[in-house]
Amino acid sequence: MTKKNSQLGAIRESDEGELKERIKRLEEELFQHRLKRFTNQLENTNLIKSARREIARCRTVLAARVHGTETAREKQPQVEEK
Repeated sequence: MTKKNSQLGAIRESDEGELKERIKRLEEELFQHRLKRFTNQLENTNLIKSARREIARCRTVLAARVHGTETAREKQPQVEEK
């Protein structure tokens, strides 16, 4: 399983409150990354892109739940792959 798919699985398993908290945390993180980029202290500018995309994933899942096209999944135990 790729990193993106594991992130998406974790997002889909979260309830609405957890998703809203995650979005809030990511927006604060995004602000800090942008501030560091403006002051030339950010070495990895890809962090901005990844934070924006994760925010979009969370908002997409929330919107799908509001429209009824998706329901919250039950948390499943992690299975280790060899």
